[in-house]
Formats: sequence, structure tokens, C-alpha cells
Amino acid sequence: MRISGALRAGTARGTTVRTTVGTALATVLALAALTSCGTTGSTGNSANQAGPANPENPENPENPENPENRENREKPEKPEKPQNPAVTKNLERLPDVGTALHKRIPAVSRQALVVRGEGEDSAKSTLYLYEKHGATWDRTRNWPAHNGKRGWTTDHREGDKRSPVGVFTLSDAGGVLAAPDARLPYTHSPAFQASRTWPKTHWHDFDHVIAIDYNRVKGTPPNDPNRPQGQSKGGYIWLHLDHGSGTSGCVSVSKSAMRYLLRELDPKSHPVIVMGDQGNLGSSA
Repeated sequence: MRISGALRAGTARGTTVRTTVGTALATVLALAALTSCGTTGSTGNSANQAGPANPENPENPENPENPENRENREKPEKPEKPQNPAVTKNLERLPDVGTALHKRIPAVSRQALVVRGEGEDSAKSTLYLYEKHGATWDRTRNWPAHNGKRGWTTDHREGDKRSPVGVFTLSDAGGVLAAPDARLPYTHSPAFQASRTWPKTHWHDFDHVIAIDYNRVKGTPPNDPNRPQGQSKGGYIWLHLDHGSGTSGCVSVSKSAMRYLLRELDPKSHPVIVMGDQGNLGSSA
């Protein structure tokens, strides 16, 4: 579906905010076609084209009726205390990141997210935020996270349900909800709304998202459908809200973590994400 509409430029801490307006437009966008996180949608050339409304499709999700796997999204979320803030300082290099990936981090980057997966076939991981001061890194926050439900891969393909290993820039954000003082360019649009045919635990996955620049065009909304490396390499790899289990290729964290990252990640610091299972993450080859 090709969406037309006005994009209003505003500022939030010096950052451009893209907003899709119109009550009628919201109704139309809610009916947009669905596709899966880490997979492809229809092609297009417009940066304002909404593309597939919902990039993550929970294929055979874990039993939503299991109380241990249910998250009540209707209740206000309690503020989450970051785990072990600032326990490491003045690091010459990012911990757990081997030579192979470390040398791919741009010299200009002053902010780095590191996603350390528990295992190649595990959906559990931890996300760390590092900031560079001078020549050294400080770890400022870390949160529990989930990655692809089948784990990780160095050769991501459409529909493999694995998260891609690598170093990727972070340049654009968006979501159903308005940006909480986001610094990254932010597309506020109902086109991100998850399908109400999905389990209720997944309804708010895309309230806020940050696009991981894997097989996408930088400077476009996260749901722009263009795929520079081709459709078979998949796409729509995002940071988004967690639903308590593995994803279709994205990385998910709590709402409070996402809102913190949106406030802190600064385009002027050229943020990147370094992600993978422990083995691939620490590789020197």
C-alpha cells in the first residue's frame, strides 16, 4: 500500500520528528498488509511509503495462555532499574567483542550497543550500552533482551527466524506512539500497529522501534520496504518492545529500555549496534 500524507518536521532535543497525520489515514494504515520481522515486503521508492505495517509476524508463538509467557500490556509499566549501571569504565575496547567485529566499528562512533546472545541457537541475550569518552569506553546500562527465536546467523535469510551477526549503524526510529524526546529521526505513524489477530502479548511490540541498518536505506522510516541487498536477504531488523520470548530476527527489550535508548542515542555520536552470540561476537577471525 502506498501511503501519501504530510510529514511535519519538528524538533525534540534538536532532532527531526516525522509525523503522519489524519484520522482517515490512521484507519487506512491499520488495514495495511502484514509481513514478518526479518523478512521482506513489497518494493517501493518513497521514503514516506509506509510499506508493510507489521514487520514481525509471530509464527507459532509460544502459548500465550501460559502465565509464565504472558505480559499484561494494558497496565502501566513500572520503571525498570538498569542492571549494574556504570560498573566498567575506561575500557580500551568493548568487552566480549573480538577483533573481527571490533575493527568494523566506525572510528567516529561514540555510542555502541552490544547484544550478547547466550548461544548460537538461543533466543536469550543481554543488551549493553557503551559510550566513548576520549579513547576509552564506559558501560552505562544493560538490560535483558531477546533475539531471533532460532538464535543467530552470519548469513541471514528471509524467514530463518535468526538474528544477523554483525556491526550495524542506527540512524532511524519510529513507532505507534510519539517519540519521548527522541534524538534519532522518528516516524510517528499508526502504520506500525501490530495486527490484533496476533496474541495480545504482541500487540505493543512496535510502540517504539529503532531500525538496525541491515539491508535497508538509511534516512528512511524503519518500515520503508527498499532492500539494497535484495529480497532474499530479508529486512526489517529492528530494536523493539519485548513480548517475553524470541523474535523473528529483531532484538527486543522492555519499554523502559527502549524509551531510554530513544532519549540517549544521538546521531552526532554515530551510534552502532554490535550483535551476535558469544562465539561469533568474540571471534578474532
